[in-house]
Amino acid sequence: MTSETADLVVIGAGPAGLAAACEARELGMSVVVLDEQTAPGGQIYRNIESVTDDRQDVLGPDYVAGQELAAAFRRSGAEHCGGATVWNLTTDGVVDYIADGPKTVSGKYVLLASGAMERPFPIKGWTLPGVMGAGAAQVLLKGAGAVPAGPVTMVGSGPLLYLLAWQYMRAGVRIAVVVDTTPMTNYLRAVPKLPGALAGWPDLSKGLKLLGALRKGGVKVYRDAREVAIEGRDAAQAVTFRHRGGRIELPARLVLLHQGVVPNVQLSMSTGLDHSWDAAQHCWTPVTDEWGRMATSSLYVAGDSRGISGALASAVQGRLAALSIGQQLEKLSDLQTRAAPLRRQLKRYMAIRPFLDTLYCPREIHRVPTDDDVMVCRCEEVTAGQIRGYVKLGCLGPNQTKAFGRCGMGPCQGRFCGVTVTELIAKERKVDCAEVGHYRIRPPIKPILLRDLSAPKDEEP
Repeated sequence: MTSETADLVVIGAGPAGLAAACEARELGMSVVVLDEQTAPGGQIYRNIESVTDDRQDVLGPDYVAGQELAAAFRRSGAEHCGGATVWNLTTDGVVDYIADGPKTVSGKYVLLASGAMERPFPIKGWTLPGVMGAGAAQVLLKGAGAVPAGPVTMVGSGPLLYLLAWQYMRAGVRIAVVVDTTPMTNYLRAVPKLPGALAGWPDLSKGLKLLGALRKGGVKVYRDAREVAIEGRDAAQAVTFRHRGGRIELPARLVLLHQGVVPNVQLSMSTGLDHSWDAAQHCWTPVTDEWGRMATSSLYVAGDSRGISGALASAVQGRLAALSIGQQLEKLSDLQTRAAPLRRQLKRYMAIRPFLDTLYCPREIHRVPTDDDVMVCRCEEVTAGQIRGYVKLGCLGPNQTKAFGRCGMGPCQGRFCGVTVTELIAKERKVDCAEVGHYRIRPPIKPILLRDLSAPKDEEP
């Protein structure tokens, strides 16, 4: 097993991780960046260094802007280890990972920049062939230029859903319909947040332009849809939903679901450090100070894994975390002066978040399934009805569902079903999600093979 040390270990090569690495290198720190992808960019800027010109035109200027950050990272001198699966992390900065064999790196500080994941959309039929997440579809578009051959039905809410629809339209994909599940009441609730969001007017303007382009392209949109279900025996055949008091059924062979993203907190939770339930974003977030540090540990968190913030804000958070670490390592004398312009940027980028969080808050019925037959834990095939049954038998939280029926014990280790299970139990018990708690995460954080832990032949004694 190989081992090395560094001033800063960054886990994740998305906007937050790349920006942090660049800032840390400017301060003279030794930096190691670990990422599961072979090239930098994360999910937001996936494949940014090798994307073709025609795909750049499809994906748009916000995506292409990532080229500058990736180039700066390459120039920075930070060590980049792609294809690395981190499976263990300690609060004093020891990181175990797999990359052509077992390896360990010890950082004086570690920055978690593991980004976000799509929020589950547990409705009837969501596990059928022909149904997938819009975020996963966008990954295929960015990574391989793969687009659907036939018409697409897009269901859900949030900026990414409309961004992908716009990108598909530019790629020549036929969008059969967009079924928007954003409640009309959310628009009324979001109005008081609008004045504060005007500081982020460029983002609001982009959103309006996307909607305008879709209207001009003739894309049919059903707004305020509720009680969505996907019908089909062996594969998706139709989407049904309630709209304006009636029930609508539309044929659909490919359905893309999306109702926002949540922080990927699996790594930070594995440390046992505190997390809190974010009532606005309906998810767990790590408890940090203003710089992203968790308690008095060696761990910092930045970007969407700290709370959904977007690419630009994530990059600024990464830089601020690096500055704080630089001060801890006595490589920076005046932290507040250096950080002041970045704090102003962050305030501007985050101004729109309260508005977006309110507007695109998913319906409870689409977060917490009322149909007992709906699958919640896909790995172990545990349904909503089974979990409700566990609660009736005395189950108080997610960790106990493991004992009652292996919920959360599959390959994803509760990564995907965690927020649904917390909310479902909380509703059944009629208590707050914070009281219910979350899964206790243990290493290995990601599934690894026993042979991955054996040293390569050239390292054997």
